[in-house]
Amino acid sequence: MNFKEIIRVIPDFPQPGISFKDITTLLNNGEAYRQAIDELKALVAHLKIDIIAGPEARGFVVGAPLAYALGVGFVPIRKSGKLPYETIEVGYDLEYGKDKLAVHTDAIKPGQNVLIADDLLATGGTIATSVSLIEQLGGKVVGAAFLIELVELAGRNKLTDIEVISLLNYED
Repeated sequence: MNFKEIIRVIPDFPQPGISFKDITTLLNNGEAYRQAIDELKALVAHLKIDIIAGPEARGFVVGAPLAYALGVGFVPIRKSGKLPYETIEVGYDLEYGKDKLAVHTDAIKPGQNVLIADDLLATGGTIATSVSLIEQLGGKVVGAAFLIELVELAGRNKLTDIEVISLLNYED
C-alpha cells in the first residue's frame, strides 16, 4: 500500500512554506491504518519492548494501537496540567515559545525498555523531551518509531543512542 498516496499534504499550513503532512486521511481509512500499525510492529519487532510511551496527542493514535498489537502497555505523555496523579515535567522550546510535557511518576518502572511512538519526527524536540522524562523515571528508551520522518529537519540527530524507525520519509 502506498501510504504517501493516502496521506494528505497541505501546502502553506500552518504558515507559508510549511508542507503539512495530514495523517487524518490515513487514520480514517481502516485498512491503511491497520497496515501502517502492522508495518510499524514488524519494524520494531527486534527490539525488546516492555512498554510504549506516546506524546500528546497524535502519539496516542500511533502508540496505543502499536502497544495493543505488541501486547504491551501504553503510557501517555501529556502537556503540563493534564494528568491527575503525581507527575514529573520537563520543559522544551517551541518555535514560538515554550511548553512542558509531563508523565505520571509511576508510569515507567526502573529498568523497563521503552519504545516512544509518535506520528511524525520533525525537529526532535518533543521526542528528546519524552526521552528525558522516561530516563528520569529509570526507564531505558530502546527506540523511537514514527509514521513519518521529515528528513531535512534532522530530528534524529537529537536522538542519539536510540534506534529511530520511520515508516515513511519525506525529503521536503
